[in-house]
Amino acid sequence: MAGRFIARRGPADLALVLGVLRRGQGDPTFRMTPDGAVWRASLTPEGPGTLRVADDGAEAWGPGADWLLEQLPALLGDLDDHAEFVPRHRLLADVHRRHPDLRLCRTGLVLESLIPSILEQKVTVNEAYRAWRLLVRTFGTPAPGPAPEHMHVMPDPRTWSLIPSWEWHRAGVDNKRASTVLRAVRVARRLEEAAAMPLAEAARRLELIPGIGPWTSAETLQRSIGAPDAVTVGDLHLPGIVGYALTGRRGVDDAGMLELLEPYAESGQRHRAVRFILLTGRVPGRRVPKMPRVDIARL
Repeated sequence: MAGRFIARRGPADLALVLGVLRRGQGDPTFRMTPDGAVWRASLTPEGPGTLRVADDGAEAWGPGADWLLEQLPALLGDLDDHAEFVPRHRLLADVHRRHPDLRLCRTGLVLESLIPSILEQKVTVNEAYRAWRLLVRTFGTPAPGPAPEHMHVMPDPRTWSLIPSWEWHRAGVDNKRASTVLRAVRVARRLEEAAAMPLAEAARRLELIPGIGPWTSAETLQRSIGAPDAVTVGDLHLPGIVGYALTGRRGVDDAGMLELLEPYAESGQRHRAVRFILLTGRVPGRRVPKMPRVDIARL
């Protein structure tokens, strides 16, 4: 199917808004090219599609092209009510002034954020990114249109369900995470309905699946519905980063992080506050060993 072009609206910083969708430098579904354009390959309700977004406009190809262009305002954060955020810390007031273009994207697609989030459970990001890259390139389909080389659309639910056990093993995915993905794709349609739900209801829908807890649902809904209050709890590093940035203290746990973010809870902006904190670059020096890397494929 030929591409269709539309003019862009708004001054969105594409890397800032859409960068959270990239799962590592080699993500087959995401590419940033030297001309400043962002390319995405997605499995939409209408089928696979490729989207190119640049400062001058957006173009899409494939059966999902029209759907991707219709969703473009939400994807770029044009529907994000960022005015609700009021900085309660001097640090956040400063970074808020420096990054006024921060918007929370909303893909409207649950599974494409859920599956890589499941792969990221309890492993290093490099392991998870490698698994996502191998599985999408092996079982996905080439991105429609003139997409950059090696871009692929992720597999559809049926294809995910038919991946042999040894291919999960080869990608370094243990049985627990693979089984969670398989449970999710069996009810893919019901999970995709969460894209139109309020945050609490959407999280409950996702967490009905054994193996999907608050960490995974938050990571998924931050991207799929642009949830400004979806706080990631249960993360190895995030509480320490938030605590160090706001207080200079080390060793802050989830409870301490939530207490520090409480000023943003009433307006439902805790995730947005965390995004601004991460932009400060204030990260405590490492005092704990890195999470050990276990190469499942070699076992």
